[in-house]
Amino acid sequence: MKFYLVAFSFCLSGLYAQTPALEAAKAFQQALDSAYLNPEKTVLSEADFADFKGLEFYPLDEKYIVEATFVRTPDAAPFFMQTTTTRRPLYVKYGEAHFQIAHRDFVLSLYQQKNSDSKALFLPFTDLTSGDGSYAGGRYLNVPIPKGDTLVIDFNQAYNPYCVYNPRYSCPIPPLENDLQIRIEAGVKDFVK
Repeated sequence: MKFYLVAFSFCLSGLYAQTPALEAAKAFQQALDSAYLNPEKTVLSEADFADFKGLEFYPLDEKYIVEATFVRTPDAAPFFMQTTTTRRPLYVKYGEAHFQIAHRDFVLSLYQQKNSDSKALFLPFTDLTSGDGSYAGGRYLNVPIPKGDTLVIDFNQAYNPYCVYNPRYSCPIPPLENDLQIRIEAGVKDFVK
């Protein structure tokens, strides 16, 4: 009887254990939620903040943590990225991430803002949850600049543009080339007032 009890306990503990990658995603989500709940850091309007109980996220899922082949695009010309306002920040396509989800091939472009000293690349995207579970205008990821020819994309860390929460912000609109024809049920969900 003791053996079965120990074996059962071991199996249950395995159900609740999370990988380091999922732990990192969980920590990211908690930090993001804390910032929005903090009246000194929140991007929410005063009216929305009064009733705000926290961000809603899709359940953490390891299938949305993908290792991608990184292809640098050193000859890409800078361009003015469309935003939700008349502001047009200057970006350059830094490279492409080639990866698979559910045995399907995808490519996403990663961008770097000109004259930025950021150690991360900007990855705006839309997917089939856009407007059906997540914000219709797409979501963002920040991906560390890879040192080699691979990088990890963790969609569990996808977040909404600030303009979702407050119209005073100007937010880049994901380029059409970053529209994924699959549901990415990971990261933050749409903000419902």
